[in-house]
Amino acid sequence: MNLLFNNKVDQYKESIDRTLATLLDITKKIGHDELGGTVADIKNRIHDPYMFVIVGEVKAGKSSFINALLESKNEICKVAPSPMTDTIQQIVYGAEESITEITPHLKRITFPEEILKEVAIVDTPGTNTIAEYHQDITESFIPASDLIVFVFESKNPYRESAWKFLDFIKEEWRKKIIFILQQKDLMELDDLKVNMEGVRTNALSRGISEPIVFAVSAKQELDGDKAESGFSPVRNYINDHITGGKAPYLKLLNNAQTSLTINDKIYSGLDIRKLQYQKDREFRNEITEILQSQNGKTTKHINILVENLIAKYNRITSKYEAQLSEGFSFVTMMKRSFKSKFNSKEKNVKEWINGIFTDLETELNSSLRERIQDGVVDIADDIQDMAKLVDAKIKASETILKNNHEIYADIADRRANILKDLQRTFSDFMSKKENFYSDDMHNEGDKVIPNIAAGSGAALIGLILATVTSGTVLDVTGGILTAVGLAFAGVSVGMNRRKILNQYRSEVDEGREHIKAEVTEKLVDYTGRIRERIDSNFYQFDEMLQTEEEMIQYLEDNHITVKQEIGELVESIKTNLPKIS
Repeated sequence: MNLLFNNKVDQYKESIDRTLATLLDITKKIGHDELGGTVADIKNRIHDPYMFVIVGEVKAGKSSFINALLESKNEICKVAPSPMTDTIQQIVYGAEESITEITPHLKRITFPEEILKEVAIVDTPGTNTIAEYHQDITESFIPASDLIVFVFESKNPYRESAWKFLDFIKEEWRKKIIFILQQKDLMELDDLKVNMEGVRTNALSRGISEPIVFAVSAKQELDGDKAESGFSPVRNYINDHITGGKAPYLKLLNNAQTSLTINDKIYSGLDIRKLQYQKDREFRNEITEILQSQNGKTTKHINILVENLIAKYNRITSKYEAQLSEGFSFVTMMKRSFKSKFNSKEKNVKEWINGIFTDLETELNSSLRERIQDGVVDIADDIQDMAKLVDAKIKASETILKNNHEIYADIADRRANILKDLQRTFSDFMSKKENFYSDDMHNEGDKVIPNIAAGSGAALIGLILATVTSGTVLDVTGGILTAVGLAFAGVSVGMNRRKILNQYRSEVDEGREHIKAEVTEKLVDYTGRIRERIDSNFYQFDEMLQTEEEMIQYLEDNHITVKQEIGELVESIKTNLPKIS
């Protein structure tokens, strides 16, 4: 090989190595160890020779075929009388013969045969072997192969296990395949032709165009009957299509095709992953819409409650203003003052005012509390309905990406676990009273705590709303009455009636604004906190959505990059590929 040839091949190897590095990074990001191992293995074998992988059923004559193909006087691959081989044997060029055990299931055999300078040969366990891991290790070696040599027993090339394995090779990795009917010396010529045609027909039916079929006899070849052994056509095919400077380019093309296959496998599952993400995003948006919609209803009911409270407050305070106005007339005040001096049972001005305020306080507290009890029912129902709607949405969330998906099973599993956690934590959330009661409610003192002791979860909402709101109203009305009482402490017959009533109206107006502001703030704050706590149950789900969005974009971008890189590489290799004879 000339220097220009070597430089070109080295450049191609560097290029495919970079592409495989990208693919390896992708497999790590999606957590697919099996694909990652395949990519790493191919990457590590870039500098290996063109690789023949010999597959077929036990006793089909694979080892004998290899020995005959290499024209070895020694038995490179041992031919056992029973199907005992449970290892892959990789045969490569070496100045001396040697056998090295790489792993318990992989041996490397070196052999000084010229053809092995350009190609390596891999002998695999039988496709119909009893031990399950035999097929596993064979399948793990297929992606790194460059040519699959499928060896059948000439007498019966129709066994189902062999053809099923062929389907795996074709569908999964789209490898180049040739078919060998071994032990042809045991067949009549006419029967052999029938079986060769049967193999072609079977291959065509499985989507292999122009199947290449050879009939050989390793025994005849090794016995020196080369004219009848059938190995000359096989060697001619290898010389014309693989060796003679073509092997490095063809291997690079195979590496590129395998990289493209892996890239496509990853991307082919991305559509369903994207659809799952879209459904999950819709589900999350629906949760947000539920929270916002119910918040609108809650706000409306809070406003109605406050309006009803203020209306009731206005009617009561107006009634007592009328009593004060009438009672503060000069004549009435004089009569009351005069009568109280001569009749101990008659109330003086101070006692009368205190009585007015006591009645005002009693009626305000009783009537406003009643309004609160009625009004918070709708607000509590809004919050409970919100929680029920969210719970129903969680349980009805749609699963499209299943945990048996070839590529994204781990992602599907992780998503399923997050949803299970969400269902469980939300159910726990709804049942725990501490989620609906906070420490700052201790400001309400004993008015709240004893009432919630026997309750649980969302069922407490109405009670908490009523208690907190009533406490707020009582505090405000108490403050109003105290202020008015202090203002009227020095009232006498000689005081200005208008000034007194103006003082009353001022305190009542201030109290009205306090009730409106305080009750609205308390209810909005409480219901808002419950809504935020409901939404906070989705933090893991939200993190998953964010990760999925970034990962999907990453996979789409890199799929395009890898595909472009491979396409450019393949075109360049084909342009520089030595002509096939």
